[in-house]
Formats: sequence, C-alpha cells, structure tokens
Amino acid sequence: MDNYPTSWAPRPALVVLAWSVTALLLAGVVTDAVFGDGKGAVLMGVALLAVAGFAAHWSLVRPRLAVDAEGLVARTLGGTHRLPWDRTSARLRTTRRMGRDGVTLELEHGDELYVFGRLDLGEDPRDVMDVLSARRGAR
Repeated sequence: MDNYPTSWAPRPALVVLAWSVTALLLAGVVTDAVFGDGKGAVLMGVALLAVAGFAAHWSLVRPRLAVDAEGLVARTLGGTHRLPWDRTSARLRTTRRMGRDGVTLELEHGDELYVFGRLDLGEDPRDVMDVLSARRGAR
C-alpha cells in the first residue's frame, strides 16, 4: 500500500464488520446446507457473495483517493489513476432519495468520471472537498 500525506479510504471498522458478516454468512450457508433443506443456503449464499465482494473491494482498493504534490490519485478495481490538478475538476453532487440527502464527490478527468461517497472516503465528501480545495489553492 502506498503512503500518501493525505488519503481517504473506507473506515477500518467497516471493513472488519464486512469480513465478520462474511464469516457469519459462510457459517450459515454451511449449517443450512448440512442440517437444513438447502433453500436458505442459496439465499444466504447470494448475500455471502455480495458482502464478501464489498469486503474484498474495501480491503484491496486502499486508499480510494489520495493527494500528493502532482495532484490526485484515485484507486479503482481497474488500477491506480493519476489525476493532475490542472486537468481535473472536482464538484459535489447532492441527491435527495427517500427523504435523505446523499452527497458524492465527483472528479472529472477528461472523459473519465470518478464518484466517491461517504463509504468510499470514510468521511463526509464535503470535508474531503474542503481539503482538496485548500490543497489545490496552496500549490
């Protein structure tokens, strides 16, 4: 894992929780397959795959966003992407769904769009935007 002076990733407690739920679901799948009728094992198996997918993603793609002297570094399943300050625009997007506001940080670099939410960054995207604005202005 790279060490950046300023970086954001999912909270470690959330990653541990996801792996713990994965282990519990695995135990449930095995138990139901051996002692149950097997139908519940299928449903728990689907949940197991979903939770394990999130846990693996949050574990492997860390940090999700980082700042260094040249600009931003975004990590995705497709690899590490360097986003220079002068060719990257950042904005906050707020959407209202089911009575709640959801805020995401959007980074646009050419034809590519990177979207980060609270779970991706481990903190409020508005706070991350404040740090990015200060770092961009200080260079």
